Amino acid sequence: MIIPRVPVQHRRLLPDRRLSGPTPWVIAILMMLTLLAAAAGVGLARSANAIGSAIAGRVTVQIVTANPVTRAEQAAALRRRAAAQSFVRSARSVDQQELRATLGQWFGGEDGGAGGDDPVLRSLPLPALVDIDFVGGDRAGHMEALRTLVAQEAPGARIIPHAEWLGPVARLIRILAWVAGALVLLMTLASAAVVIMTARAALGTHYATIEMLHLIGATDRQITRLFQRRIAIDTAYGIALGSVVAAAILLLIGWQWSGVTSGLAATASLGPAGWALLLALPLLAIALAALTARQTLLAALKKIL
Repeated sequence: MIIPRVPVQHRRLLPDRRLSGPTPWVIAILMMLTLLAAAAGVGLARSANAIGSAIAGRVTVQIVTANPVTRAEQAAALRRRAAAQSFVRSARSVDQQELRATLGQWFGGEDGGAGGDDPVLRSLPLPALVDIDFVGGDRAGHMEALRTLVAQEAPGARIIPHAEWLGPVARLIRILAWVAGALVLLMTLASAAVVIMTARAALGTHYATIEMLHLIGATDRQITRLFQRRIAIDTAYGIALGSVVAAAILLLIGWQWSGVTSGLAATASLGPAGWALLLALPLLAIALAALTARQTLLAALKKIL
């Protein structure tokens, strides 16, 4: 007995129109959300890493001596002594004009918000700040040595590790990145579930035709290829549509983000690895959809006599 091949006119079993059913549209929405969540996760992870690296070995010494002349002298002496230490990478005195400009951004000023020349802000007694970056990994030892140095040059000054007040922010951002990763995983599973339901619905709709093909000798693998091709095409259309919409949204956000040059927001970016991941996700989604459809069809056809 000659086992016939599945006829070329197999497209009659399934609709020829593209994007005719709900599957491509649901896949498009899930793909768009997956890409946006992945982009958010990558950006947040890079931001958390950048913040963690920046604050890991940085402290600020706050000198609050009442006499402004003594305060400035202590800051200058501390900066010189700290810069000469082997455990210090860099030491920088924060300019008073920079402090007033920062305050002006919060309280406003007569010069349009910069606040540097505002008479009220100029009258405020501001502390002297010295930013110090450590080298190496012995943070505890470096802090002890710095405390001794500060006690000698600026008694009563406060040492403020940046990790104390920015560390929780970095941890929160990292948690949000993990949440975004979990959303990517959940939407991937949801997409696979949509493909499974589509495959089972297609088999149920064409049950009589499948029985006839079995009777004339068609194998499960031949019938699987018939349905798998149709499902793969519909899924690919949905993935392509969702990817285009997500790309447009990301380009719009990136265009707006390019104007952010300061603050925590400026540390968030995708980077080459992030863009490569986003480009690979649609291809991986197509491969996953084809594999899921194939396994679902084969498992369901084994139950059909």
